[in-house]
Amino acid sequence: MASFTFVCAECGARYAEGAVRYVCPICSTRQEPGGVTRGVLRVELDEIPQRWPAARAHDPGSLVVFLPIASPVSLPPLRVGGTPLLPVPGLRRELGMPHLWVKDETRNPSGSTKDRASLLVVAKAIEYGVDTIATASTGNAASALAAVAAAAGVRAVVFVPASAPPAKLAQAATYGARVVPVAGSYDDAFELSIAACEKFGWYNRNTAYNPFTIEGKKTVALEIAADLKPEAPDVVLVPTGDGVIISGVAKGFGDLVHGGLLHRRPRLIAVQPTGSPAIASALRSGVSALSPVIDAVSVADSLVVNAPRNAIMALKEVRASGGAGVLVSDDEILDAMGHLARKTGVFAEPAAAAALAGLLVALREGLVARDERAVLLITGTGLKDVPAAIRRASIPKPVPPDLQAVERLLEQSGQ
Repeated sequence: MASFTFVCAECGARYAEGAVRYVCPICSTRQEPGGVTRGVLRVELDEIPQRWPAARAHDPGSLVVFLPIASPVSLPPLRVGGTPLLPVPGLRRELGMPHLWVKDETRNPSGSTKDRASLLVVAKAIEYGVDTIATASTGNAASALAAVAAAAGVRAVVFVPASAPPAKLAQAATYGARVVPVAGSYDDAFELSIAACEKFGWYNRNTAYNPFTIEGKKTVALEIAADLKPEAPDVVLVPTGDGVIISGVAKGFGDLVHGGLLHRRPRLIAVQPTGSPAIASALRSGVSALSPVIDAVSVADSLVVNAPRNAIMALKEVRASGGAGVLVSDDEILDAMGHLARKTGVFAEPAAAAALAGLLVALREGLVARDERAVLLITGTGLKDVPAAIRRASIPKPVPPDLQAVERLLEQSGQ
């Protein structure tokens, strides 16, 4: 059993697992409606493994020793994680970056990094004897929870803003989740899900609010480190919305440093859309307090949030790593979808493609050197938002079924 303690990211108060479930009871008294989550807890393992498991890191079961669960038996029987770290030769040549990799999270069961958090949250719900798990989501966390819950034989209830992409809602519903569309923002769905869990006794998976969402996502960093060991990458670019994924990445590398398996942590670069810039703007301006965005908007729906729920921890972690924040426009994000697909074979949703858009900005701004060991975290598949890809795709009109017509078409396209 991996025993652990909860530690408040704000005040440093320490709690045993049974003493609290979600947030620090001291700092959470300062919670403002629709604001960043106060009193977010991080998991501090009592013992961190000091050697890599004998099994390959791409066997997700090999990383159980790094997770705060009583027994591997509680993990749902769905293969989450173990995604490839791709060397992307075409993109390396184009950018002059011989040490560039893409961590392809589109290979997860529901198609996104959010599966990692859901796997651990559902495992903890099973340990706690709760059979219904709820979450608020713009889409990816909803489908991730729905998939893992279905595999585990428990119930999922997902609260989503009505503006969420239909493909993501259909995915969650197909897995059997109870979908609750909310006539409001993601923040409205977040608050409603908390109220519902309190009333009905459900377990809440909300990002950052549930500390195991951060802990589950750290496994992506463990895999990156295992593939590149004995040295860590120099820099990891992470699409950032609420700040949980980037905090999980920081936690994973931090655990490895504390266990003596890495000598240093990489710099982390938070990539956000210009229409939803709260964390990146705070990093760029150097302010200690984050200013929520009013009516955040972007084609990268997974990154759209007015008040990033895990902003306090995310800002601390990025700054501690020596990292930075970059901002990318919707046009840059849409261009990056095609750019990434053509050069790597990875079809990413807008939020995930933001990592490549962010790298191009970071290169221009001198935040990343071309000879550094860099990793792009591609967090979700483009199949979740095909209409976004259509906005940049060039699809010819049908041609007659003869070779001359094909030749004319190829000449017109310069091929």
